[in-house]
Amino acid sequence: MDSSDVFGLIAGEGRLPFLVAAGARRRGLKIICVGLADSVESELAGEVDVFCRVALARPGSWIRKLKRHGVTRAVMVGRVAKSRLFTPRRIMRYLPDWRAFRIYYWRLRSKEKQDDAVLCALADELASGGIVLENSMAYCKEHIATAGVMTQRQPGSGVKADIEFGWQIVKKLGELDIGQAIAVKEGAVLAVEAIEGTAAMIERAGQFCKSGGWTLIKCSKPNQDMRFDVPCVGPDTIRGLAEHNGTCLVVEAGRTLIIDKPETIKLADELGIAILGR
Repeated sequence: MDSSDVFGLIAGEGRLPFLVAAGARRRGLKIICVGLADSVESELAGEVDVFCRVALARPGSWIRKLKRHGVTRAVMVGRVAKSRLFTPRRIMRYLPDWRAFRIYYWRLRSKEKQDDAVLCALADELASGGIVLENSMAYCKEHIATAGVMTQRQPGSGVKADIEFGWQIVKKLGELDIGQAIAVKEGAVLAVEAIEGTAAMIERAGQFCKSGGWTLIKCSKPNQDMRFDVPCVGPDTIRGLAEHNGTCLVVEAGRTLIIDKPETIKLADELGIAILGR
């Protein structure tokens, strides 16, 4: 099989790897998947042609397994809980290989080891081994957020002002590589996303705003690298908003993925959540 007919999938947790695999399958590609052992869901094995688990901190094994099947291009998607990287004795737990050490101590020469820098260094290391990462949205374009109101439910009064207030703040958070989401109401910041992720941030916003009616804004970083860490929302986001009294979700059109988009929009209407693409 020609290398152009083979597709590599580096998969973490969640639904997104399934959507990417389905998109690659529709293009007639043979899918070779390396799943990050602590994160990937076992069911993904049934959606790809070749599936193997790999250690998070051993990118050399990712390269070897992908190259063995003729892969030269890949997409890396799915969550990896950052909190796992800060556990005691993490070096012993993850047993990094020489490529991981090279990423951390050679490619990351600066003291700043934020998400973007680490991911770019990882992409460079994969490329040095012959695996080029592609745009992570390329195989699931039908799930990209569009401009305007996507639900039958319309945003409530005051949302426009909150969007204008919160948009530049969340963009600044992205520029500083802190997070991609913010919760606002009536010109006040209720919660900011950091290492805990969007779901925990939504819960915290609900704790601080029992009266409800708040807005979640999620967007890409100003210099977003579309190969990884693209902002995503989905059914869990909508359920979290409904449970914690949020009423509107604002995402960046063209640069945000809505997981299982038709189902998510339908669920939002059922639960009274407006979804707006800006």
